[in-house]
Amino acid sequence: MKLYQFPPTRSLRALWALRELDVACEIVTVNLLAGENRDADFLKLNPAGKLPVLVDGDLVLTESVAIVLYLAEKYPQKGLIPTDPVERAQVYRWLLFTATELEQPLWRIARHTTLYPPELRLPGDVAIAREEFRAMAAVLAAHLTGREFVGKRLSVADMVLAYTLDWGNEVELLNEQPVLRAYLERMYSRPRAPQRIAQALASVAGAPPPAA
Repeated sequence: MKLYQFPPTRSLRALWALRELDVACEIVTVNLLAGENRDADFLKLNPAGKLPVLVDGDLVLTESVAIVLYLAEKYPQKGLIPTDPVERAQVYRWLLFTATELEQPLWRIARHTTLYPPELRLPGDVAIAREEFRAMAAVLAAHLTGREFVGKRLSVADMVLAYTLDWGNEVELLNEQPVLRAYLERMYSRPRAPQRIAQALASVAGAPPPAA
């Protein structure tokens, strides 16, 4: 098994799942700053040129949420995805909530502050995206009040969510959410947690915002 990754991208989610599962995996760094994600060999793995990519035998899998789900389902005895269908449905629910309600405004902020050239950036869109994130963060905070994890126990939904909240924290969107900040600290205090985004950014100064 190989994981193609580059910090501080959403590769960290896949790396976190691998660590929690205690699964041996070769880690291959693809340097986005050097344009290695546009090399012909890498584009054969992922024509979108994005990370992470997991290769497991004949399987080539992109998209971080798909990767963590695959890993959890491949090693069900490790307990990172519930066997009970109702509990499993809640894992799916929070994975989708994270991807659609929290990540999307963060991407809009990134595009209109750093990714797009200055002449294409829309400050008004940033303001709207920040409010959208705050509204959905409040929904999440209400759910997490009194809970250690988003479900009954640790699951891959927590790894995806914690990374996304860390991204939100980097753009100062958790300042008024003590419940979410406490959850974030709990998750990243786990012994097998990966680097936080700020640490990963520092290790590759000048890297783009999280991708793929």
